Amino acid sequence: MFSDQRLAELNQPLLAEHQTQFQYTAESPRLRHADVAAVVQKLIDFQVAIPSWALGTGGTRFGRFAAGGEPATLEDKISDVGILQALNRSSNSISLHIPWDIPQDIPGLQQLLKEKGLVIDSVNSNTFQDQKDQPQSYKFGSLSHTDKAVREQAIQHNIDCVRYGKQLDAKTLTIWLADGSNFPGQSHLRRAFLRTQESLAAIYEAMPSDWTMLVEYKPYEPNFYSMVIPDWGTSLALCQALGQQAQVLVDLGHHLPNTNIEQIVGRLRQFGRLGGFHFNGSMYGDDDLTTGSIKPFQLFLIFNELVDAALDQSVPAEAVAYMIDASHNVKDPLEDLLQSVENILSAYAKALLVDREALAEAQDANDVVRAEEILRDAFLTDVRPLVSEAYLRAGGAIRPLSAFRAESVREKLIQQRGKHSVSTGL
Repeated sequence: MFSDQRLAELNQPLLAEHQTQFQYTAESPRLRHADVAAVVQKLIDFQVAIPSWALGTGGTRFGRFAAGGEPATLEDKISDVGILQALNRSSNSISLHIPWDIPQDIPGLQQLLKEKGLVIDSVNSNTFQDQKDQPQSYKFGSLSHTDKAVREQAIQHNIDCVRYGKQLDAKTLTIWLADGSNFPGQSHLRRAFLRTQESLAAIYEAMPSDWTMLVEYKPYEPNFYSMVIPDWGTSLALCQALGQQAQVLVDLGHHLPNTNIEQIVGRLRQFGRLGGFHFNGSMYGDDDLTTGSIKPFQLFLIFNELVDAALDQSVPAEAVAYMIDASHNVKDPLEDLLQSVENILSAYAKALLVDREALAEAQDANDVVRAEEILRDAFLTDVRPLVSEAYLRAGGAIRPLSAFRAESVREKLIQQRGKHSVSTGL
């Protein structure tokens, strides 16, 4: 849909204005401390995985308003991510959710991924729903369930996820548990944790040596009295008990209101246990809104911690996996994902522009105002020309969202797949 020639045609009317804006930004006296060329290269190198389940319209328990032309097969989902990657060159990987996306035609999928310039980076297990013909129910938990048969079923499902992932060269298993309780006394809190630890250990033992297990946490929902893994400390304790291949996954929506997420990120980086992110936006709780749409300053502060840790030789240099995890209800899913990627890149660019030497001096001198102003200067910098330059140099669209609309992509997908085509898993 977006050939190199077509992208060049879409970029041509924007090129002169973009070059003027980029030159102005790059030569700004406010950025004299920064290596702008290096910043642009880091933006080009940065990749954000797209979750297969975010390619269809999400919803609430009250209703769902499908966009039409949604991807009904794994092949369709790969094609949709291929559109995103062609436009921004920052979305070269896909995260699958099993059993929604069980791969069938492995050679065919491998060929399609190669054509689109994509990889499968991770698989996500699902023990928060009962599937058709499933012998045991997860109504009262999965890896923490009191019934050993239920636990064994959930363990086997995760092992199967690894097997599916290996077929497509994935290297990461993400585990999020809905396990918990809604009422006092419903569950023995300590024993539920120990059963979970034992179950995770069985999965961990079955993983290949070059795989990583990401353990996600969530303070509430679907259970509201207790969650077995409610916070980063519990996730960290489980990972430490399992081994170095187990890492904590931070979902930006999985925190109580006003939680200092950037501090959590800093701590986990220092401990060498930050395995990955699920990016989204949040107003009240796990809202799964467009990344950066509600709290852009917090997103910047999170990246500030990541950039700072990457420059500190005392911090373990583990790889961090980045992925979007959102549920779209009133937006076109692909447009929302383009917005999210751009907001993520913008936050990263601003963090790269922080005057680290001046900030360290202000912090050592306990100059509170100066330290805050240094961060504000970076945050208030218009980095859109830098992000657009990264898109352009990587071979994408100067303005991906505008290109998406100019090509009437959603309308074409509806023509190809039908108005009532619905994405799997939602």
